[in-house]
Amino acid sequence: MVKVMVWHADAIERAWQILDQIPGRATGAYSHSQGIKGLRDTIAAGIEARDGFPADPNDIFLTDGASPAVHMMMQLLIRSEKDGILCPIPQYPLYSASIALHGGTLVPYYLDEATGWGLEVSELKKQLADTKSKGITPRAVVVINPGNPTGQVLAEDNQRGIVEFCKQEGLILLADEVYQENVYVPEKKFHSFKKVARSMGYGEKDISIVSFQSVSKGYYGECGKRGGYMEVTGFGPEIREQIYKVASVNLCSNISGQILASLVMSPPKVGDESYESYYAEKDGILSSLMRRAKTLEDAFNNLEGVTCNKAEGAMYLFPCIRLPEKAIKAAEAAKTAPDNFYCRRLLNATGIVFVPGSGFGQVPGTWHFRCTILPQEDKIPAVVSRLTEFHKSFMEEFRN
Repeated sequence: MVKVMVWHADAIERAWQILDQIPGRATGAYSHSQGIKGLRDTIAAGIEARDGFPADPNDIFLTDGASPAVHMMMQLLIRSEKDGILCPIPQYPLYSASIALHGGTLVPYYLDEATGWGLEVSELKKQLADTKSKGITPRAVVVINPGNPTGQVLAEDNQRGIVEFCKQEGLILLADEVYQENVYVPEKKFHSFKKVARSMGYGEKDISIVSFQSVSKGYYGECGKRGGYMEVTGFGPEIREQIYKVASVNLCSNISGQILASLVMSPPKVGDESYESYYAEKDGILSSLMRRAKTLEDAFNNLEGVTCNKAEGAMYLFPCIRLPEKAIKAAEAAKTAPDNFYCRRLLNATGIVFVPGSGFGQVPGTWHFRCTILPQEDKIPAVVSRLTEFHKSFMEEFRN
């Protein structure tokens, strides 16, 4: 039986528009080092529609996912080990690895688990003062919102405080905003840091912000296509020239990823033939992720010695586990961290993969693990069942 694919008229029209924007209509050719101009125009329009403030296509650098953009900024910011980058703990290891790779110093600031992984400006100030006392020059602050691995969504008031801190201290704000579509609680909404800064009356000359976006997350999840971009604002022409030089070293990002990034930031609109089917699929995916997050959150909180903050966004939960002393000693004997010991035992017994919190950083003396909400929804009950059975057995085996 032959299946016939019927394309919506607006999808066909969009395909021709994109091809017309590419010189020679050749998706296999090089592009401008910042990315194809027409696609950057589309992304800038999408940012403007999202935030309600102007966006300039010349501020957009299309990249092979968000990771190369992060590496690019670290390469530009870090001059020696005397340069420090403030990073959240727990943090996505891309940041610690990139800082180390480029010879800088990671300056940790701890998220507050007791307040749902809140980012306290007082903690930023404390770590900044400590950094300066050690002769390290702070250069930038990394903020991941929604959070990875912690899954929190920052309140707008909190974001304003962070913007004000960066402005007063002359620090560049590196905003990892790749999970902006993944918000699961009605009382929270995603606000880009650029939008927050502009709503506070701060313009290009007041604060430098770099925002990272990726096609690997959201409801689309096209990880292997390697599409993404960074929006660079608040830098003078001399610095912009250096950013462009670094981008030029890689010639350009892949064209398929560039196209996807433009599509993510410019979805079908009301009146388009594909509008209803597109939003039905999008809402279905995000609703399913929300249900999975809630199911796993409840499961963790029902386990002995485990507490889990509310799953507000992103694709992860980061529960805290209080391990028996006997288990901690067994981990020491095995020459591994206690949370790694637990995760390995879980993997061997059930096939379930958790990443130990020690891989992300955590308050000393506490233990965590990161769990994704990505297994298919119909498989989540089996995951919960296996996990519950294993955990009961583990706690009994190592009960003091």
